Amino acid sequence: MSKTKLKLNVISASEPKQLVLEVNDLSVSFGEQRVVEHVSFTIEKGKTFALVGESGSGKSVTALSILQLLPFPAAHYPAGSIKLMGKEVIGKNHAVMQALRGNCASMIFQEPMTSLNPLHTIEKQISEILFLHQGLNKKAAQCRCLELLELVAIPEPKKRLGSYPHELSGGQRQRVMIAMALANEPDLLIADEPTTALDVTVQLQILELLKSLQAKLGMAILMITHDLNIVKYLADDVAVMKQGKIVEMGAVERIFSAPQHAYTKILLDAEPQRNIPTLIRTKPLLQVNDFKVWFPLKKGFWQRTYDHIKAVDGVSLQLYQGETLGIVGESGSGKSTLVRGILRLIESEGDIYFNGTNLQGLNLTAMRAYRQSLQIVFQDPFGSLSPRMSVRQIISEGLEVQGKHSEIEIEIAIQQVLIDVALPVESLDRYPHQFSGGQRQRIAIARALVLKPQILILDEPTSALDRTVQKQILDLLCQLQQQHQLSYIFITHDLSVVRAVSHRILVLKDGKVVEEGETEAVFNQPQQAYTQALLSAAMCFS
Repeated sequence: MSKTKLKLNVISASEPKQLVLEVNDLSVSFGEQRVVEHVSFTIEKGKTFALVGESGSGKSVTALSILQLLPFPAAHYPAGSIKLMGKEVIGKNHAVMQALRGNCASMIFQEPMTSLNPLHTIEKQISEILFLHQGLNKKAAQCRCLELLELVAIPEPKKRLGSYPHELSGGQRQRVMIAMALANEPDLLIADEPTTALDVTVQLQILELLKSLQAKLGMAILMITHDLNIVKYLADDVAVMKQGKIVEMGAVERIFSAPQHAYTKILLDAEPQRNIPTLIRTKPLLQVNDFKVWFPLKKGFWQRTYDHIKAVDGVSLQLYQGETLGIVGESGSGKSTLVRGILRLIESEGDIYFNGTNLQGLNLTAMRAYRQSLQIVFQDPFGSLSPRMSVRQIISEGLEVQGKHSEIEIEIAIQQVLIDVALPVESLDRYPHQFSGGQRQRIAIARALVLKPQILILDEPTSALDRTVQKQILDLLCQLQQQHQLSYIFITHDLSVVRAVSHRILVLKDGKVVEEGETEAVFNQPQQAYTQALLSAAMCFS
């Protein structure tokens, strides 16, 4: 059989069980700190095993230990054993591990944009694995690359060989990562949060792809995730981790129907619940009419515009005081571009009426007076908070820029907003890296809230958070809305979240509004095929 042909290793029911991975009494320490303690589990050939738990529970540390990717000697193993296809990996040298990595086990990382090299084409990155492990020549490697891209359903694979990561969508980049992981047909595929940042339809496509590839190749899958809906959809068995220990383990059906441990019950009960304040609509606080954001495409020596990318094309919306408007749609639909245009952060056309004043056309000085009333909380708080500034400096910066407050007034405002977002006052002199993801998001909310805005734009504020933390942030936002009569524009790809927090929903596709209406009406009786497809994909995980 040619090396460039994929083997099909379909498992027969009559075959004896074969253990691909055996983790026995594993403990991992960083210096004196024990981060994983006495963890044991096994994965059989053709089965999917899920490790779930909140950030810091030890899931990824356990997964990285399988391929010995933790920094040695800072990380070490006080006890335990890890066997891949019967071979011990703990303590093995680089040469032994290089032979095992990719061949026995491969890993898909959480964020493909940072895992893929931005300077190399897709073909070069996949071929590197084939050169290193299989010794293929350039022609044979190219054939194999095409075969792998076809296997993971990349459209027009020949054209994509020369593409760079930034030229692919999020779902396509994740498919390329899967292709790279499957290049040597490993016995174990480790998937570390492979769908966290993806739209619900793309998420479903990736999970379906993993299931079909598992059926074709007979590989075992270790799924690392904080999303229990994915576990329920994909896994056969699951282990729940908390503070480095497995607190409950068993078949997925049993864990979901009859959880025994209190922590497992908390995770399962953390589904967002609809809890929005009642609303009396009078005059719109924000009115956007026929809004457009077009990016010109230019060519030639004189860089003449020959066409446009119509990122937002003729969108109109209204937002009332105390209301939450949910905006949903797949990546590239124009959600984030729309709100950046409304905030006057990018050039746009169309009316933006805020409290009766048209913000479109105001110069920078005139616009500054309205900035404090229109604030935004970004998706990734770690990226949007300066690592060189303390919490005190981060929150006070906006007030200082406004130049309207004394030092005493600023200090009082900072301490009050920390109370509002449920952070201790002693947090003020700490830095972002000293906080958890949920705490950093609270800091980002505090930074916006201290300016007393009327409208808060929330761009995927909970997508990277654990379920329990996500619920805490959503409850906090609801409390703040009632307390300050805030209006929210809530952008998300998580339909369960948007249903829980929104009064009305706007569905975007290719820069246009395809459907809008009251939240429950859209969910119960969607009118457009695109909305129906989004809801259908979401139902697969419920």
